[in-house]
Amino acid sequence: MKSGYQPGGGRQDNAGTKILVTSLSAVVAETTTFPIDLIKTRLQLHGESLSSSQPTSAFQVALGIIREQGPLGLYKGLSPAIIRHMFYTPVRILGYESLRSLISGDSGSLSLPSKAVVGGVSGIMAQVIASPADLVKVRMQSDGRLVSQGLHPRYLGPFDALNKIIQAEGFLGLWKGVFPNIQRAFLVNMGELACYDHGKQFVIRNKIANDNVYAHTLASIMSGLCATTLSCPADVVKTRMMNQAANKDGKFLYSSSYDCLVKTVKVEGIRALWKGFFPTWARLGPWQFVFWVSHEKLRKIAGLSSF
Repeated sequence: MKSGYQPGGGRQDNAGTKILVTSLSAVVAETTTFPIDLIKTRLQLHGESLSSSQPTSAFQVALGIIREQGPLGLYKGLSPAIIRHMFYTPVRILGYESLRSLISGDSGSLSLPSKAVVGGVSGIMAQVIASPADLVKVRMQSDGRLVSQGLHPRYLGPFDALNKIIQAEGFLGLWKGVFPNIQRAFLVNMGELACYDHGKQFVIRNKIANDNVYAHTLASIMSGLCATTLSCPADVVKTRMMNQAANKDGKFLYSSSYDCLVKTVKVEGIRALWKGFFPTWARLGPWQFVFWVSHEKLRKIAGLSSF
């Protein structure tokens, strides 16, 4: 491996093939790790009501879901999650590569801070497009709590959820929580894409491994830790903002993401902002591994350059 390794290898790749490869890799990763995401969402919502004031753990949440809904209950909300990634992941990955090439020019290299900004901007663009599917996913995941209380779920499926949200909250209601969503997307992609890109180059250039599954695994571990640490507070706020619905008086529990942040810390303490940290990390780690390894492999099979 040459010390002058550059991502992309200077090759012009077909955008359509890249989108297909990226979407397929994202679907595989999302399906594999979705139960952990569901548990993380339930943990983040835990504590919003007095009835759920008792401490709980990821293991207890998982057992409760299986006991009440069966094993398939762990995949509640999978369809909107897959739909979301069909838009979200290709936009952020191709957006990152395009911006990286545009800014680096002939040098083909960027500093870590520059990569962080590029990753964050790519995440924002992708999240704005995918926010409605993200909203439906969170609502359907949280519906499981209603079922456990003997109540009927709010939505029968992703399209029923879309229809009911538009009827009750208007078309713009599909972008409820978009601002905390954007904040989280910026932080996640700043950590994920920049750390994976920089980490992989570091491993290859220092001859720890070639551009293979070992380098991809090490880089995915680095990116998973960075993304989780940076994004968990914004993820908690985003989840609570997107899940809330108006009460009988037409009022919401949180008026803004800042209000949600303040109330969460005031009622539950600063540590509540990292609720679901380990399930988030436990999901991001495997998600990163499955996605990047399959993504890099599929790119190679399709004759595309390395990320």
